[in-house]
Amino acid sequence: MIVSIAPTEDVKACIALRIAVFVEEQKVPLEEEIDDLDEIATHFLAVDENGVPVGTARVFEEGEIGKIGRVCVVKAQRGTGLGARLIEVCLAEIRTRPHLKKAKLGAQNHAIGFYERFGFRTIGEVYMDGGIPHTDMVLDL
Repeated sequence: MIVSIAPTEDVKACIALRIAVFVEEQKVPLEEEIDDLDEIATHFLAVDENGVPVGTARVFEEGEIGKIGRVCVVKAQRGTGLGARLIEVCLAEIRTRPHLKKAKLGAQNHAIGFYERFGFRTIGEVYMDGGIPHTDMVLDL
């Protein structure tokens, strides 16, 4: 299945994917999933060849850090490399901003190995986010 990823203004489509994956599948409370950062973030939307949204991620700035978040892929596209492509697109976006020195994300603990493949390393302690254990990870740019 051919999938394209591009920046989008269609935040509603991104949120719909996040609700399907995080709220419905992973049981994250809706009030924890939706936040004010959606208003300032750059959103990326992955769509299949029929134009159906199948993945999303967002990037926002926090000082000299580009933060990647809300990365999700629909069940039918997992294992296809789409998650990796979303991370690559986010990192490419962060690298276009020369004032950013690091990329950072909060990884669900089961996905730490996935992010380590990109050079991210864990920092800090495990914490709960949406009822799921997470660990912060950083990548020096």
